Amino acid sequence: MFKSILFPTDGSDLSDKVTATVVEFARLHQARLISVTVIQPVLMPALGDGGAVLDDGQYEVQMQAAARQHIDNVAGAASAAGVPFEGFVAMSANPYEEIVDAAKKYGCDLIAMASHGRTGLSKLFMGSETQRVLTHTELPLLILR
Repeated sequence: MFKSILFPTDGSDLSDKVTATVVEFARLHQARLISVTVIQPVLMPALGDGGAVLDDGQYEVQMQAAARQHIDNVAGAASAAGVPFEGFVAMSANPYEEIVDAAKKYGCDLIAMASHGRTGLSKLFMGSETQRVLTHTELPLLILR
């Protein structure tokens, strides 16, 4: 039924926990698995005199390394299960846009992702990438927790 599944991962404990489920789902459907980790660029407000400065080049290097590790973890699970795999790292201020665009680019027919289940103020301030993906894609979305 599903031939190409997109699995966005952020390397969180929950995302790592659902990796095995997504890989097994892909194996059962004989589907290829595409995985993406989206890095958000550092957004620094303008600082007055004497403010601290963050080295955004160092931030990007560290985030790229961490993101690559997230993709490598999924690649290892897919390889062990015999699931065709492709993974990549992207940078975007709006991860949901990158996820929706990747699903189109790779011809995916399902997006499977973890939901962190934020509530209250954390949901208000941090938002929900899963909710944003849900409202911006026409594809089926499998949400795992």
